[in-house]
Amino acid sequence: MNVKQAASEFLASRRIAVTGVSRNPQGHGSNVVYQRLRERGYEVFAVNPNAAEVEGDRCYLDLRSIQGGVDAVVIGTRPESAEGTVRECAELGIEQVWMHRSFGGGSVSRTATEYGRARGLRVIDGGCPLMFDPAADPGHKAIRMFCRLSGTLPRQV
Repeated sequence: MNVKQAASEFLASRRIAVTGVSRNPQGHGSNVVYQRLRERGYEVFAVNPNAAEVEGDRCYLDLRSIQGGVDAVVIGTRPESAEGTVRECAELGIEQVWMHRSFGGGSVSRTATEYGRARGLRVIDGGCPLMFDPAADPGHKAIRMFCRLSGTLPRQV
């Protein structure tokens, strides 16, 4: 499946957890993703084991703590934390996972990607949900073109 199709299916989810949302939002991609999805009408859940509240909303210790569960997860933590999150997704039956990356390594972990895909999860290993409609803006669409050219946006998922 190409990344545009995978992004469309991911963004069709209405309950999305975002890991790595920080109490100090300046410069944190997870916070930008969290804010935008919330603005676009998604039911979003911030996940950070070190915070009780972020962006004025309750923050959850882990995915298990979210009452009613979620349909999809954006991983915005360091790559070494991604595998634990993907394992938790597999255990909870969350089949849509997006490891955020625009420039640099981002949250992408090859081990986490392989683990998730081996268990039937759809793992988007790069890019950002804000690069695709209905969450996109012109700036993120421009970044999407750059990431496609630089190879940090996967073509196939």
